[in-house]
Amino acid sequence: MKTNVTGANLLAIGYSEGKIVGLALDILKENFAEVDEAELLALFKKLKDYPESFLDDPILAELAKAMIEDALPKTKDTIDLLAQADAKDYNIFGESYIEEGARNQMNIAMKLPITEAGALMPDAHQGYGLPIGGVLATKNAIIPYGVGVDIGCRMALSIFDIPEKHYFGKDDKYKRELIAFTKFGAGREFRGLERADHEVMENEAFNGTPFFKNLHGKAWAQLGTSGGGNHFVEWGIIEFAERDEVLNIDKGRYVALLTHSGSRGLGATIAGHYTKLAKEICKLPKEAANLAYLDLNSAEGQEYWIAMNLAGDYASACHEVIHKRLTKAIGAKVLAKVENHHNFAWKETLNGEEVIVHRKGATPAGKGVMGIIPGSMTAPGFLVRGKGEVSSINSASHGAGRLMSRSKAIQSITKSDMKAILKDHGVTLIGAGLDEAPMAYKDIHQVMAAQTELVDVVAKFEPKMVRMADDGSRED
Repeated sequence: MKTNVTGANLLAIGYSEGKIVGLALDILKENFAEVDEAELLALFKKLKDYPESFLDDPILAELAKAMIEDALPKTKDTIDLLAQADAKDYNIFGESYIEEGARNQMNIAMKLPITEAGALMPDAHQGYGLPIGGVLATKNAIIPYGVGVDIGCRMALSIFDIPEKHYFGKDDKYKRELIAFTKFGAGREFRGLERADHEVMENEAFNGTPFFKNLHGKAWAQLGTSGGGNHFVEWGIIEFAERDEVLNIDKGRYVALLTHSGSRGLGATIAGHYTKLAKEICKLPKEAANLAYLDLNSAEGQEYWIAMNLAGDYASACHEVIHKRLTKAIGAKVLAKVENHHNFAWKETLNGEEVIVHRKGATPAGKGVMGIIPGSMTAPGFLVRGKGEVSSINSASHGAGRLMSRSKAIQSITKSDMKAILKDHGVTLIGAGLDEAPMAYKDIHQVMAAQTELVDVVAKFEPKMVRMADDGSRED
């Protein structure tokens, strides 16, 4: 088999003519000569739409970085204000699992004059600016790339009054409703009567500036859709080994719905706009340029704070739309619902002082705070309750984290490998490429073992039917 992806193929999936296409073609020629063409185009479409997800990929990182930097303003570096600064100490959880690139990025973040404290979670890996799985507390300043591109990316779990035994044998029904009420991928929208209604679209923040106002129409069209990449909607079985008094749920195994996605085009546009603004205002040295920050006392800082919270509310609304539609479709009653952001910043108190806590790919885990930490499409996820551990800045991991890069996954995992593992675990998959194969992820049990001092496990969720985007852009 010989792959023959051309420049015309790349242009057809949204690449622009110029150096990016040339670099992409060089990478394809040198590394993917024997990979299925459809899988490659799906991967490179994902790369175009979500370049930040490829910054830890040994083959595709150069192209991902070029794409991100091409979209940002070119600024002159200042003198290296951080050269003489010592990095503040920070805690690392699951240290043996974390790559050098993530640590290097965290070391730079800990040198910023605004930094108060930091921590790395056990699923951490290299990102853009702050590493994914990085937690950073700052003094009265917000870092747009410390929050990330997919602002308010979120987990949401609905637990139904349906015992496990009533799920099996009804696969066709659950699959039909899952396909009917979800849309995946960059740019996907609901049209006409399909469109959802939600009070978030009446949020006054949309009228705050012309920039916000121009985002309203696109946001409404995408309300209730999911992204590409590792975003999903899945049916599963959740097991409570004992009664949970807080949720008022008895010991048992119940049907549940779990979703993972963020603020769609709204969040991405906000992130891009304010990152450009931050880099123009806060000209940090080259190695720290992507940690450019905005003072919260400035007009720009206040604008971003409002925009970030709007995107977070919107992300939550998207999940609410999905959950309400699917709950109604299966005729269920919700016993409990739990949700949490994990690309966001919060005003919190640390060591008696107010700080801005950035959790870029990290789950809030304050004392008694509920959260969801997923595994993979065949590995369990966990409903957890935070312990309020100060050394982690009240945080925990946001998932298992990748064991294998996306390029390595499509080079080494076959479709038959993926089908076999899905069959072994009794999981039905709709969509998803080989780059999301279960074996591309770390062992969730090891990750959970590295954070026993951060969270208590309340229940275990086992995926049974998973829907993801095939390529982050379209589905037939």
